[in-house]
Amino acid sequence: MSVAAATGPVTVVSYHGSLSGNTCNYCQSTGGCSFYLQVKSLTVQHYQFLVDRGWRRSGHLLYKPHMKLTCCKQYTIRLNAKTFKPSRDQRQCLHKWTRYILGDEYIRDVAKKYPKSKEEKKKQKNEFDLSESVHAPDYPALQGHIPPEPAHKFEVTLELASFTEEKYAVFENYQRNVHKEEPEEISESGFTRFLCDSPLNPEITLAGKKLGSYHQCYRLDGRLIAVGVLDLLPNCVSGVYFIYHEDFEKWHMGKLSACREACLAKEGDYGYYYMGYYIHTCAKMRYKGEYGPSELLDPENNEWNELDKELKTLLDNNPYCSPSSTNNPGTGNTRAKELAGETDGKDEDDQDEEEDDGRQHSPGFVLKTKMPGVMTRQEINSFPVGQVRIKLGKTMARAGNLVGFNDKDGYLRKLLDETVAAVGPEVARDMIMSF
Repeated sequence: MSVAAATGPVTVVSYHGSLSGNTCNYCQSTGGCSFYLQVKSLTVQHYQFLVDRGWRRSGHLLYKPHMKLTCCKQYTIRLNAKTFKPSRDQRQCLHKWTRYILGDEYIRDVAKKYPKSKEEKKKQKNEFDLSESVHAPDYPALQGHIPPEPAHKFEVTLELASFTEEKYAVFENYQRNVHKEEPEEISESGFTRFLCDSPLNPEITLAGKKLGSYHQCYRLDGRLIAVGVLDLLPNCVSGVYFIYHEDFEKWHMGKLSACREACLAKEGDYGYYYMGYYIHTCAKMRYKGEYGPSELLDPENNEWNELDKELKTLLDNNPYCSPSSTNNPGTGNTRAKELAGETDGKDEDDQDEEEDDGRQHSPGFVLKTKMPGVMTRQEINSFPVGQVRIKLGKTMARAGNLVGFNDKDGYLRKLLDETVAAVGPEVARDMIMSF
């Protein structure tokens, strides 16, 4: 039985499967392990569901780390934009940048021409306003205090993600000077694939809320100096990547951008600012915990827990930590012990999978190794997997009508069950799997 083609925004995914033994971007070992899907089209609501289950995207590739098997434990971290309290260091970065943009002469002249009342001075001294501090150097925000003119004209704009030569120039400089990549490793096609192309379907809500993939462009005196790559979702601003020119490294642009992106989440009514993954064992990723109060996603039950001293202590003692199951023996075991303890013994498939370490695993690996944060076998059995929409070339069908669906140990059924388990019921009900 065929099904009608979908109308309007839709999520279309293709199976990519589990990979282990791939090089980890954080510790450079070959201990990485994740489950992947290639995505042609993705609704913003579906991606919101996915990031709240530990997924991230790189261009059109979706991935979810296997938190028990991967070397560096990657916890989704989020910041409540309304309760965000910048640290003293973060506030100083904002103030120093503002002083540089405005200039001492402008600041003196404005203080004389537009003197503040005692109440305003008291408030400025005793209270910190995130929006006011973030926008203080923005040229449009100065219109009531011009003339005089500031030392520099600083503007930040938000535009749909797209390739331009000036953006690529900033990217090339950033990759070469910050990430120390060789020139031959950097390309326009790589930049486009990684930071411009997006599967998200852009939209603007009736309330004027922008959703989709955007570039937040920082310009100083007309020159593009930095770009924040963002996914704007129904309940969050998700930071994808941030690039800046080396000329401005001393201004701690990463801290400035984090504060501005949190401010966007607050002002745009997105609620939360997602900073990607927090890795407690990696100094380059651990800094995200300095923005607070933050929450980490529990890898087992997909619920949020405040990243407080207690949770940090748990992470100090065990890189893999699930607050919902801290009393569960075996949590945080080594990779070998987990695989041995969570399978029903060694059969030929087990040996084949171990021999395949470093390559792609057969469908069913996610469920067999009990990947944290996915649907259980019982939940899968209760889910109408047969109703999942399938696209075969130009033909649409339901999974239950495909040859081989009823063979629960067959390749097709394992592939479908694994994908449904990994994405969760909200996405699986409406997605289309393309073959």
